[in-house]
Amino acid sequence: MIRLLFLIWALFVSSHGQQYYDPSTCSSYEASTVSGYSCADPRENCPAFLLYRANRDYSMISNITKLFGADLNVVLSLNRVGSPTENLQPGREVLVPIQCYCAGKFFQKNVTYPVGGSTNFSEIACGVFEGLVKLATLVEDNHPFRSELVVPLKCACPGNFSVSSGMVQSLVTYPIMEGDDTNKVAQKFGIPVSDIWVANHLDYRSTVYTDSTILVPLTKEEPSLNFTLPYSPPPPPGFLPTVPVEKPTDSRKLRNLYIAGSVVGLSLVLVASIACGLYLKASKRWKGQKLQSFNTRSSCFSYLSTLSSPRSGQTGRTRKSCLSPDLLIGIKYTLIQYSIEELRKATGNFRKDTRIERSVYKGLIDTVEVMIKGSNVKQTHRVIDVHSKINHINVLTLLGVCYDETSDDSQSYLIFEYLSNGRLRDCLSRLGNPLHWHHRTQIAFDVATGLHYLHHCIFPSYVHMNVNSRNIFIMSNWRAKLGNIAPTTAIGSSKGNDHNTSISFDGWIAPEHMLNGVVSEKVDVFAFGVVLLELISGQVDIDGRQFKESVWFLAGGGNEGGCFEQLRGFMDPCLKEDYPLAEALCLAVLAKACVEDDPMHRPSMEDVTKVLGRMV
Repeated sequence: MIRLLFLIWALFVSSHGQQYYDPSTCSSYEASTVSGYSCADPRENCPAFLLYRANRDYSMISNITKLFGADLNVVLSLNRVGSPTENLQPGREVLVPIQCYCAGKFFQKNVTYPVGGSTNFSEIACGVFEGLVKLATLVEDNHPFRSELVVPLKCACPGNFSVSSGMVQSLVTYPIMEGDDTNKVAQKFGIPVSDIWVANHLDYRSTVYTDSTILVPLTKEEPSLNFTLPYSPPPPPGFLPTVPVEKPTDSRKLRNLYIAGSVVGLSLVLVASIACGLYLKASKRWKGQKLQSFNTRSSCFSYLSTLSSPRSGQTGRTRKSCLSPDLLIGIKYTLIQYSIEELRKATGNFRKDTRIERSVYKGLIDTVEVMIKGSNVKQTHRVIDVHSKINHINVLTLLGVCYDETSDDSQSYLIFEYLSNGRLRDCLSRLGNPLHWHHRTQIAFDVATGLHYLHHCIFPSYVHMNVNSRNIFIMSNWRAKLGNIAPTTAIGSSKGNDHNTSISFDGWIAPEHMLNGVVSEKVDVFAFGVVLLELISGQVDIDGRQFKESVWFLAGGGNEGGCFEQLRGFMDPCLKEDYPLAEALCLAVLAKACVEDDPMHRPSMEDVTKVLGRMV
């Protein structure tokens, strides 16, 4: 009762330095969540502490102090560790002293973290730094993306307030783990639990949540942490009492029934085994006859081996299949194997003026325009495997392959069909011959149909993960095809930073992939929405800011008349108002739905094709 009265008194008498507890978790990305502990005076700074737990990647005092930029000798003394390279037990708590500053609205301690390879902000905030920084804060402070992140760690200064133990000297930022509560934290630091309640605006009824943080008030210059307090996980949930099942009174009858059932089951298994044996024997004999017949008559391979050049009339020219004849599925046995000499001749020895981008070239083989993409043997096999399952009019066709035997680095090339009007991005940038509105809606429908096919019509389903106007190719009749199908993005992959998946940060991409590495069809839907906005405006927007500001009125930000005027201002000026305003508005609304931050609010590609199907 005395502690409760003291708590009430402290809450009303002194509020300076006290911070409200934020129950949202580290990975929460809602606009309403609190980024850190608030401050008012930009000159305010103080010594503070962070609590960190040793883990697989940071198991020694030496690399923990390097991570936080702390003083090695002070950390060793504070945590009673003799050697900086001593391996600590996983979960061993380490106190890290820092200098806390008021930066804008919140207290923080900035450290830098170098990023290697693809970045997953969620793993950095909630994994590497164990929730000492909010995911939303980390993303906001590092936009646009950079190779060395600035990490604003949560801390706080006490100002001038007291707890039951005395005047508060400093505060420890303590990340809550599973099994923690305010009583246990108070035991670790040897302080009354009411002190923690006062510092965080809590009371005896409050609950603290895993992956959030609380402040621990210290009335001494250095914390005294009980490192020997055992960790006890929360008890398992209780179960409803079970009701005993009465055994049947006639147990002999039941036993006989079991025996009879077992005999019948064994008999069925025996009959099935005999039938399977006879079937396999007959099937083997039939396959032998078919294979012999296949080898003695004209087949798809004999057809491929006698392909002739229509330009020069060289009727005896041969091209072998790059894969063995036993792969009689998909397109594998129809791929043409080109020589490196043919590709050099087709591209003028890979001249700069034949380069489309990076290692992608266009060339002419037997009067047929092709697109040649440099790769490595391992990646080439993956692409062939994916395309062996794909056969759709709105997906770019893989024609052949070339293995460069003269190269020492396993260089190989994939040969795709080349479409005469090039890439969608180039078509939108062309001033002299702009895309008509009905061409744009047809292109949108073709791309949506291709994505729907990848998501729902093949097994395993695939997500493209690189949908943009540079990977959409336009035919002479202004129909569209998807290109650059990624070979390792099967739906169900949980991480986009898997070593098989190469996702670039160069562009406006779905937030859930940027933050958590999520791979799903809704990432493609988001990217498709960006393509729709490009088709409407004729512009390209790398980070999405321009598009977001331009279509804000679609969320009800203006009246009906103003809505149409702003839409006209957003439209591609090359169209010169030669478009149905109602269709343009419908396309803009669809695009906005596709680029919603919450993937659950985005439509599926099936929904998208239904909408676009009414326009073409």
